[in-house]
Formats: sequence, structure tokens, C-alpha cells
Amino acid sequence: MFRFIHSSDLHLGKRFGNFAGDLPARLREARHAVIARLAAHARENGVQTVLLAGDTFDTETPAPDIRRQALSEMGHHAPIRWVILPGNHDSLQATQLWSTLKEEAPANVVLATEASMIDLSPDVVLLPAPCTTRRPGRDVTAWMDNAASGDGVLRIGLGHGAIRSFSEEASVLDVIDPNRAQMAGLDYLALGDWHGALEIDPRTRYSGAPEPDRFKHERPGEALLVTLEGRGALPQIKSLPTASFTWRMLDLHLLGQQDPQDVLEGALPELRERRKTLLRVMASGRLHLEQRAALMQAIDAAVPDFAFLELDEDQLVTECVADDLDQIDASGALREAADALFAEAANESLSPDERDIARGALARLYTYAQQVTA
Repeated sequence: MFRFIHSSDLHLGKRFGNFAGDLPARLREARHAVIARLAAHARENGVQTVLLAGDTFDTETPAPDIRRQALSEMGHHAPIRWVILPGNHDSLQATQLWSTLKEEAPANVVLATEASMIDLSPDVVLLPAPCTTRRPGRDVTAWMDNAASGDGVLRIGLGHGAIRSFSEEASVLDVIDPNRAQMAGLDYLALGDWHGALEIDPRTRYSGAPEPDRFKHERPGEALLVTLEGRGALPQIKSLPTASFTWRMLDLHLLGQQDPQDVLEGALPELRERRKTLLRVMASGRLHLEQRAALMQAIDAAVPDFAFLELDEDQLVTECVADDLDQIDASGALREAADALFAEAANESLSPDERDIARGALARLYTYAQQVTA
């Protein structure tokens, strides 16, 4: 039997420049802390090997502190062995990075920089497929098919890249054959690149990123505990929680007779969970102008509770009537702006998108006017 942890896509040093304040620093630190969480899982499950299937670093030129602190943390958790595969973000094309890593890596860190077998134990071999460049232009796992190993030896593949079904291009060359595990006689193929955990077949898995970095994948950050009980036996796989931050998209469908503040509060996560939650509220339905303003005020009031909170109003229709404009202003510049936006919102010669933009702007103007008079 051989047991190991499969992880990938730590993207250490990711800048998160689309966020403000101290959140980027908090998200970067959470990615570094993944190393300790993986080590804790390894100790709890009697695991000696952690496979990192590419993109351990976010760029080919990580800052010295990012690189050295990562290696130091891995060294701290000896005798756990860390196997690092070059991915597309930290490919072998970054020769300076990998030569420096070779000089600095502690004894328990293995750099899988060559397409050749690595002995993990007397009866277990690893077949790594490092990314030679960001876009190699070929399936770098193909060499595994002809790599011979002894009878009864467990064969584990380690790769980074897209399976054909992920690509929008019909003729790309550098995708991984979805049948690679079968063709190469692998007991398990550990893949990275796709940031959500995904099963391709019983022997082929993407572990997903251990710390999410986008509003895309529904599953939380995790790693995979893989147990191989013998040559030919199907792997036993268990999900291990690894994330400290949660990224969520919340669908909020609203109708005119509802109180948007009550609906929002009922859908938000518990207060104690919000500090480490990044939430995008996807609002849809139809609201009157006053209700839309109330929704925006409720969002603004909740923002300080969250690591990040934003409202997506693209699918939310605002119903306006002339009497609503009096609540903005009876005359003057604000009323003139409100009248112009109201006219645009009702102008059927404009595109639906243009009318929606006018309704959204009118709702924001209404909110502003209410705040000024409060």
C-alpha cells in the first residue's frame, strides 16, 4: 500500500491586484499557510509524500522572500517529502528559478524537473511531466506510455495542463490525453491546472487549488488523500479541507412584493463566517426604484463584515414611475439628471443594455438623494 497527498496550484506570491486594502496581503499569506495545512493532513493520515502538480509559484520570477519562505516551511515539516512539478506559471523556461530552487531546496524537497521516473519507495515510481514552457505545444505526459517499470510496481503520473474537454480550440496540441492513465498503465494520474477538484476517471483527478482565487468553482479549496492498495486496484480518494478563505457566488432572485433587505440578510452566511468570505451577490428579478435603493443600502451596510462583498446588478430590472422622481428632487440639477435617465430607461429606440444602464444609474441617483436628505 502507498498513501500520498495530491495538491496543486498554490500560486504562491499571487498579487490579487484587483482587491484593495489589506485583503491582497491576507490572501497571499493564506496561500503560504497552505503548506502547513497540507503537512498537518499528512501527519494525521500517516503520509510521507505530498505531490504538488504544478504552479506552486504564481510567476516564473517569484520574489526571493516568497521562494525562500516556501522552501523553509517545507523543510520545517521534514521528514514529509514534497515533490514540486513545474507548471505553466512556473515552467522550466524559467531557468533561473529552477537553478535557484535546486541550490536552496532542503533535503526533503524533490524537484521533478525531468521526464524520467523517480523512485518514491522500492515498489512505487513517480512519472512526472514538467511543463517545459508556458505552452509546450505537445502533450508532455505522452512519454509515460513507454516508461517501463517492474512487475507489481505502483505507477503514479504527475502532470499539469488541460484535458481536451476543457479547451475551446479543436486543434490545440498541448492538452493532456484524457486516456493517459489507461494508456500508460498508471495506477493514478495527479493533475494540476484546473482550480476546482475534478474527477476525469477513477484514476485521473485534478485536486483543484487548495486556496481558491476566483468566483468560479463551487467546491471549497481542498487536497486529495490518495491510497493505492496494490497494482491494478482502484485508488481510494478522500477530500481534505485546506482553504481558509471561501469564495462564493450568491444567486438572489427578487420580486417587487419582497423586502430586499430581509431577503438579502436571510441569504448571507453567518456573521462569524463573513470575515474570511469573498462574496459576489448575483441579483436578478424586478424591483421598484425604492426597493433597489434599499438593496444597495443593505449591501453597503454588510460590506464591512466581509473580506470582500460586491453586488452584480446586470440581471436586475428596475421599474420606475414618474412619482419616484419627486423623491430625488423637485427641481434643479438632480431632477434634470433624473428626468434624463428616466427618459432613457423608457426609450425603446435604445438597446436593452442601454436602458438597463439608465435604470441602474437612476437607482444610484435615488440612493444618493436619499442619503443626502437623511
